[in-house]
Amino acid sequence: MNRIPATITDIKAHDGITVISFAAMGQPMRMMALEIDSTLEVGSQVLLGVKASNIALAKNPVGPMSISNRLDAAIEHISNGKLLSSVKFRLGDTLIESIITLDSSHRMNLQRGDSIVALIKSSELSILEKL
Repeated sequence: MNRIPATITDIKAHDGITVISFAAMGQPMRMMALEIDSTLEVGSQVLLGVKASNIALAKNPVGPMSISNRLDAAIEHISNGKLLSSVKFRLGDTLIESIITLDSSHRMNLQRGDSIVALIKSSELSILEKL
């Protein structure tokens, strides 16, 4: 599980759904949830969680997307297995891992140092703990 430190910048709720916005090491992020801790407020420091298999990668994405979380990064390390690739990149001081298929890694010709955009749906983020 990837762990990303963040600060809550906005909370909006309606009909039992809450959308929380964050600042995470200089990049905006957003999470959608059905239930949240009632002690959370704007300015709260939290630790966000996202599974490595829930982070998609793109090179040179063009046009609008419905995915809220688009993190600009550079690949630090790639480890290719027989079916999957582990791609690691930094968000500030935090090392993040994405697990994608080996076919996708080859199709995208991913290399160490490549600029990528990590894509995370807002429904795939969770708050692991309030700091």
